[in-house]
Amino acid sequence: MDRVLIRQLKIETVIGIYEWEKKIHQNLLIDLDMAWDNKPAADTDDYQYALCYETVSNRLIALITEKPIELIETVAEMIASCLMDEFNVPWVKVTVMKPGAVPTAAAVGVEIERGYC
Repeated sequence: MDRVLIRQLKIETVIGIYEWEKKIHQNLLIDLDMAWDNKPAADTDDYQYALCYETVSNRLIALITEKPIELIETVAEMIASCLMDEFNVPWVKVTVMKPGAVPTAAAVGVEIERGYC
């Protein structure tokens, strides 16, 4: 299975359950593994067959910053749904990390897999 990868996509947004969190911006770091048949793009050297990581990144930034969200679990599900519905990605692994959420940890996070390879 081919994959397109995005690592540590930084999204600054309003995220959290506490009232103080709802008044500030925090960073999320997103890692994506997306199933994609890269062979047509490689064989033709034609961009139209590629999954454009810039387009994906920009769409996810817009999605996650359009309104406040309380849970990183919600962020992960929103990302997976967007990738599968809008980009026709058949399988995705999404990792959402929230740096600084726990003072004694570098980051906390969730990881989900959706779809089929």
